[in-house]
Amino acid sequence: MKLLRVGTAGQERPALLDDEGTLRDLSGLVADIDGALLADEAALGRIRAAADSGELLALDGEELRTGPPVARIGKIVCIGLNYHDHARETGAEPPAEPVIFFKAADTVVGPDDTVLVPRGSVKTDWEVELAVVIGRTARYLESAEDGLAHVAGYAVAHDVSEREFQIERGGTWDKGKNCETFNPLGPWLVTADEVGDPQDLSLRLWVNGELKQDGTTAEQIFPVGEVVRYVSQFMTLHPGDVINTGTPAGVALGQPEPKPYLRAGDVVELEIGGLGRQRQEFKDA
Repeated sequence: MKLLRVGTAGQERPALLDDEGTLRDLSGLVADIDGALLADEAALGRIRAAADSGELLALDGEELRTGPPVARIGKIVCIGLNYHDHARETGAEPPAEPVIFFKAADTVVGPDDTVLVPRGSVKTDWEVELAVVIGRTARYLESAEDGLAHVAGYAVAHDVSEREFQIERGGTWDKGKNCETFNPLGPWLVTADEVGDPQDLSLRLWVNGELKQDGTTAEQIFPVGEVVRYVSQFMTLHPGDVINTGTPAGVALGQPEPKPYLRAGDVVELEIGGLGRQRQEFKDA
């Protein structure tokens, strides 16, 4: 299933995109798309049955903003340097264990919402990423297969980053990762059964119409199941938590000088095969 949330910011309602591309209203069936729903197999079954029956009311998607596909996210765990080609382009050694940092849940915006270039920023960068949404409480998982079994679905994430704040200002990466609007998510949460193999997905990103990233999750150093297993050794993952699993080569940081960092007026578009497409215009904060 392709689950999403539509409406003005803070007032989104749950919806489903059916196999014919028609937007269907779920608000009479479930309260929202959040961790509680994703952990409730019976409720998900009711959605599938209603979708198959054709009883869900159609919505006019042209008139509705698409919000983040998951509400009330508890935490966003991010994996750094998780693609072989991205490590090579930045001159970094592939990590022996996953690099973990966090983004605050309030960085999340809709897939087509405006992204703000922080005040004083000269190194705002792009990163297309596969987002993993947890569907079952995960703690001390024993295998990568068990990790995959705890995934509810997948979405497109844009891990916008300010490299000066991240790398040159001391401390951890978090200063360059948690600026306002720095995690567009969506348009859909695609359930794991529909995605199939998460290591066989194409990722692409364009800046002002120019292709910058063109990669595949097959390049991941630590695949999705292993990432979920590994993270569960250090913290409990709850339904509705999100893991951003890293970015392939092609970011501004990896380009020769002068590096083409983002500025107000730039337009970024990104997509992952089968998971949908995002478009953001950048403006000054």
